[in-house]
Amino acid sequence: MSSFFTAPAGEKKRKRASANEAPQKRVATGKSTAKSSSVRGPAAKSRPAAPKKAVERDESISGSDIDSDDGDHIEREDGSEGEEESDHEGETAAEKRLRLAQRYLDKARQEVELEDEYAFDAEQIDRDLLAERLQEDVAEAKGKVYRQLASKLDFDKAAHTQFRWNSGTVTSVSVCAPYAYTTTKDGYLTKWKLQDLPKNQWPQTTKKKPKKPPAPPKKKPERVCFNRANPIKAKDKTYQGHTNAAILTVRASADGKFVVTGGADKRMVVHDAETLKPLRAFTQHRDAVTSLAFRRGTNQIFSASKDRTVKVWSLDELAYVETLFGHQDEIPDIDALAGERCVSVGARDRTARYWKVPEESQLVFRGGVSEKKSHKNRDQAVNHDGTMDQVAMIDDELFVTGDSAGTLSLWGINRKKALFTQPCAHGIDPPLKPTEVSADANPDESVVPTPQPRAITALRTIPYSDVILSGSWDGFVRVWRLSEDKKKILPVGVLGSSTALQQLDQAEAQKQKEEAKQKAKAEKEPATASSGEEQADDEASVDGSQDKKKKQESGLIRGIINDIAIFERGNRGRDGICIVVATGKEMRLGRWKYMKEGRNGATIFEVPKVARRAGAKGEESDEEEEEEE
Repeated sequence: MSSFFTAPAGEKKRKRASANEAPQKRVATGKSTAKSSSVRGPAAKSRPAAPKKAVERDESISGSDIDSDDGDHIEREDGSEGEEESDHEGETAAEKRLRLAQRYLDKARQEVELEDEYAFDAEQIDRDLLAERLQEDVAEAKGKVYRQLASKLDFDKAAHTQFRWNSGTVTSVSVCAPYAYTTTKDGYLTKWKLQDLPKNQWPQTTKKKPKKPPAPPKKKPERVCFNRANPIKAKDKTYQGHTNAAILTVRASADGKFVVTGGADKRMVVHDAETLKPLRAFTQHRDAVTSLAFRRGTNQIFSASKDRTVKVWSLDELAYVETLFGHQDEIPDIDALAGERCVSVGARDRTARYWKVPEESQLVFRGGVSEKKSHKNRDQAVNHDGTMDQVAMIDDELFVTGDSAGTLSLWGINRKKALFTQPCAHGIDPPLKPTEVSADANPDESVVPTPQPRAITALRTIPYSDVILSGSWDGFVRVWRLSEDKKKILPVGVLGSSTALQQLDQAEAQKQKEEAKQKAKAEKEPATASSGEEQADDEASVDGSQDKKKKQESGLIRGIINDIAIFERGNRGRDGICIVVATGKEMRLGRWKYMKEGRNGATIFEVPKVARRAGAKGEESDEEEEEEE
């Protein structure tokens, strides 16, 4: 066989054309073919494929120069990128930077124009908001707080919707819009589809005005699918799902591809987000997996466990990366943002550790060293420092922690001690009655223990903003904000406080109407029963005030808040934010607190933005003119 077919292409020798001679292809014209056929006769017609094969062989051997030139030519003809490169072929590096910056400004200007619906001075609004957008992008790239959202969100008017199903205590919740994922102590992983805002649920598709009024908006989410742990497969090492009933934590990736859960069976399971089918189960942890945190915008995830270690994983390859050591007790919570950094808390070792993964180093922040102060009021006394159970990052330099003593602390990576401490953030439990503590017939009040503060059981922030949310078993999600100097945490209020009062007022008004009807009926009866009715009315009014007081004390949420998830509505949150709260009768990692009146389920809060008035400047100017007159 010829050496051409056996020798590698790189070892074949050929005679190359000189630099002045360009490679040419043999092109056959109609006249030449006719002439050659007339001269050669039928013998030439019997072998017409030989020259063609030779041409193909020459083209294949001719080198990569011609192929690359042809490929570039094809790309420039087919794609717009090639045309753009040819248009800017002779530009310098400075000109290219200027062109890319101009393109970025045009894109940002278009987004700003879409966001600002009430603009009346287009030039001034465009200039101010565009500068603000550029500052935000630079601050986000540097990992610093750049959004002041606490003053732009109306937390008092947050509408809430409770939904529940036949399950155990809901231990965790995660959101990847428009879906939410919940886990329970009885081994359920459930996928829910959250409803859109009312204005987006029934869009009008025709120009004609509809004859029928639109249907009422949907509020409760729809269950899409679910998966459950299988205890029968506990000894099957090839099984890729959970084998124990309790699933303690869940997190969804930002791209919507993966849902990761951690359970008491020492497994971290990666699920397909669409079907919740288990893809891979990692068993490297030696104890229960208690918390998970995705690195923002990536598929890198950090896992914390009761085995006192933090492990790093890459879900793109479904592979283990490394282990971080340092904690002296179990790690109940962990959080991360965009950088290769994470913060974890170590429960009874009372430390928060800031992990720098690329540098293989850590910063240790020790809590529970506050000064002991005597309190004249026993309701404000605290017997212990508490265990660090919750952590949430504000930006790459600030984070907050919550402990079992109800203390909310602000930390900075440049200082070992807490920048600010808020004790008893969720108040104190009411004191027990002497008969509940002692078995004596007439117990002394001295046997009653000191009231203890409510522990912080859930903590979450809106990344790179000044909004902080915390939860306990007092029935409310409390809202805090970071001060402008980034050294304090200030209270804002509670979610849905005004809506709760409105509901109470409506119930009270309805009760008054019923009482008025009863009085009208009583007037028709003999007057002898009037004294008895007045006494009954007084008792009913007292009972109504007591019921109202109990409702206000119980709050909107019945149960223990175990987790909080947040996502923004619209582009950059211009339609407000949505908050999903996981609740249960028991605490997430134990049964130290049990609420018989609690509910296993979740609550959704829709927080609108503060209403803006169109033409506010014009109205203000008119008012000023009237005052001057």
